[in-house]
Amino acid sequence: MLALLQQDPLAFALAFAALLLSLGLHEWGHAYTAFRFGDPTPKRLGRLTLNPLRHLDPLGTALLLLLGFGWAKPVPINPAAFRPYRLGLFVVSVAGILLNLALAVLFALLVRGLYALDPLGVALTFRGEGHTATGVLALALFFASSINLVLAVFNLLPIPPLDGFKILQSLLPLSWQPFLWRLEGYAWLSFLLLLTLLRGPVQEVLAFARRVFFGVFFS
Repeated sequence: MLALLQQDPLAFALAFAALLLSLGLHEWGHAYTAFRFGDPTPKRLGRLTLNPLRHLDPLGTALLLLLGFGWAKPVPINPAAFRPYRLGLFVVSVAGILLNLALAVLFALLVRGLYALDPLGVALTFRGEGHTATGVLALALFFASSINLVLAVFNLLPIPPLDGFKILQSLLPLSWQPFLWRLEGYAWLSFLLLLTLLRGPVQEVLAFARRVFFGVFFS
């Protein structure tokens, strides 16, 4: 994202707006599905909203800009209110990921459409040799697609408190649940590992996901 700022400030502004939207939709997906499964907590705390400012985490947003992976402010939920519990936990956990994947596909398709309309303008802008309106929009949409793919794949990691951990938790025996929920209290350790020992492997996983995803759309 910072490289995009240097290359084209307008494209960066558009991509950053898409970033805020994507983070907000991710958390709204959790809030809405939790509410539908019987948990009033997100609505009571004002998180059942599409306003991205209600869902932003300053550190997670900054890391997305600096390192290429990050997070939003988790939506508080009370899984004990889910009816049924196991299905509710699975759907709530996967909802944000599915929304980000859908946005990644949508933005990638829009980039393909813009390239079909103005292949030269898009190509010149991507190479940094021009700044056509079509090219700037396509560049911003490309980064928006990449951001959403990163959010989806990163949140699939089975590390507390990421969504992948809760998805795994929803599939494990009920007798394990109290212990697994206690692990949420060590989220600070997970973040420390992600910023140090796991930073390299996570970035490799995200780079591989981007290669495969964009290879499908732009090969």
